[in-house]
Amino acid sequence: MNNSSNPEPSPVLHIGDQVLALADIVPLLQRYGMLPALIKELVIDRAIAAVTLTPEQNALALEQFLQTNQIASPEQQQGFLAQRGLSEGDLPALAQRAHKLQQYKLDTWGHQVESHFLQRKAHLDRVLYSLIRTRDGGLAQELYFRIQDDGQPLADLARQYSEGQEAQTGGLIGPVELSVPHPALARLLSISQPGQLWPPSRVGEWFVVVRLEKFLPARLDEATRQRLVDELFNTWLTEQVQRELQANAIAGASSLPGNQ
Repeated sequence: MNNSSNPEPSPVLHIGDQVLALADIVPLLQRYGMLPALIKELVIDRAIAAVTLTPEQNALALEQFLQTNQIASPEQQQGFLAQRGLSEGDLPALAQRAHKLQQYKLDTWGHQVESHFLQRKAHLDRVLYSLIRTRDGGLAQELYFRIQDDGQPLADLARQYSEGQEAQTGGLIGPVELSVPHPALARLLSISQPGQLWPPSRVGEWFVVVRLEKFLPARLDEATRQRLVDELFNTWLTEQVQRELQANAIAGASSLPGNQ
């Protein structure tokens, strides 16, 4: 019998003795939770398809890509490609893709950075502070008075009594962004003046004595600008990936037997 009209699917991947056909790939991506990562890359490809680079930008893209991935020798380049199953001819395309993506981010969200910075500034401001924490409320009160009234160094008392890792640094923490500490602690620090010592406060399971040492306001420098552009892009990308996942789930459900 001639089965030429229904050829067997060609294998696309050999893993040991296992032969995978094209139809096997998507179920495996779903099983191992890798489908969102694939969709993310496809969404990016679609977004940057219209971005064009000059020859000078292509050369710069390759130079920056090699620097970013710490590729400084032919041996390192071969190792990089071998780990990813790529050929030398794939390298320029990878570099150009990264450069196009950066250009797309700036073109799409660069004009929103200033307003986004103002919305996020309260969380981007950094603080350096000293902390003593203990589960014993009475001890916390005593330590507060020993610092406030008796002038004992907070650092010495933190090393002796604090029950967290900050004991190793004399209670000193930071600089950290205000989004890092517990929200109740962050509120105290956000309204503090440098040198201000707060009486014991309940923060979760702890009683804490905290003093603001230094307030470091966020500045819209190049590093912060890039971070905010990346935040806006990642928010958009997550929404796009979820939309595609939902659309594919609906399409898959509608193709099940009984839904035709």
